Amino acid sequence: MTCGPREIVTPFRPIPLDVPEGMKPNEFFNSTENLNDLEHNNGLLQTPEGLLLYRKALGHSNEFDCSIIYNTSRTILDPLGRPVRRTQVPEAVKNVWNRMNQIIIDFMLERYPDPEAHLVLAGEASLDATWPLTSPGVPSIRMLHNHFIVFDKRELAAAPVADANNPNLTDGGQHSLFQAHMREVYRAFFDALDLKILKPCDKGECKLALTGYPQGLPSWGIPGGAETLKEVQFWKEYDIILKGFIDFYRAFFGQVSTRNSPLPRDIYFPELVEEKLLFNNDFLKAAKMVRDRCITDAKYANAIRWQPAFKQLIYRNDKGQLIVTISQNSIGNAITELLGVVVNRRPDAEAYGKAEPALLEKLLEVRRRLVEADLGTGIATAQWDAS
Repeated sequence: MTCGPREIVTPFRPIPLDVPEGMKPNEFFNSTENLNDLEHNNGLLQTPEGLLLYRKALGHSNEFDCSIIYNTSRTILDPLGRPVRRTQVPEAVKNVWNRMNQIIIDFMLERYPDPEAHLVLAGEASLDATWPLTSPGVPSIRMLHNHFIVFDKRELAAAPVADANNPNLTDGGQHSLFQAHMREVYRAFFDALDLKILKPCDKGECKLALTGYPQGLPSWGIPGGAETLKEVQFWKEYDIILKGFIDFYRAFFGQVSTRNSPLPRDIYFPELVEEKLLFNNDFLKAAKMVRDRCITDAKYANAIRWQPAFKQLIYRNDKGQLIVTISQNSIGNAITELLGVVVNRRPDAEAYGKAEPALLEKLLEVRRRLVEADLGTGIATAQWDAS
């Protein structure tokens, strides 16, 4: 069997939305009107905190695929002013979010117990306002949302190997700026974070045999598996990893932007940044390299995401262990590409219709478990009722 990233075709039912004349599709998708459609045509459950569970109309996988979005479309009309990462979510909302995550991941592992048969993953990609809305790779809905996805490994194995130069596959491994020029600094910084549960993975332990991904990323095992996700401390450490990443990213691009710049404001680990980064010659040498190129290469400078852009996920490796990893999100936004899965979505209502009944059965069961745990109330659509 060939090891390499796979490109799969996922059929979807065309969305019956007319984009107003003069608007780009991703500008319209950020509007309250579009979010109304998402809720009323694909919404499964909502909580008083504004968390909305919904079926992905443009899905990654028709085996299992849903998302939770922090729907602030009516309370924050400015798309660039909405919470776009976990660290910006109020604690009471995040507590509910974490419990929803735990229950949905537990369902996926229960329904798909064999790591050799199915790839299970859940996580978020950065939606920070780092590019113009009309640039390629900019998220279509600028509100924090996460993904819960299952792929059939037989379908992945049968899929053609993706082009290794696909721009969406350049976020990790030898292609990443952090990995190529600051690998040891990056690892040492993460190793200094105070983690009591999460354990750094041994070399090669996190990589999927089928795709060869993730490539060279810092990764941590979750001792105890799904049971550990029921512990508050796990979610605190999941956030510590994100906060560490944000500090590293902001410190680096702060130096790229302005030589010898001070510590970024509101940094999470100031002593760690000062000791491990701002006095490290390799770190500052890499910043100079990028700064010098930005001065002479306008296209390169315009492509940089100056604010923290990341992908963070929990997934199951080939041995059945749960792994946490995080990556710079330099170009693409699809969370699946971190694991070497490129999704080619194609409109095909007939093909989607064949997969839809089984998919809905699983999504409605997830909804039932969330309602039972007092995590929201059901939403009725034309295809399903509220209970």
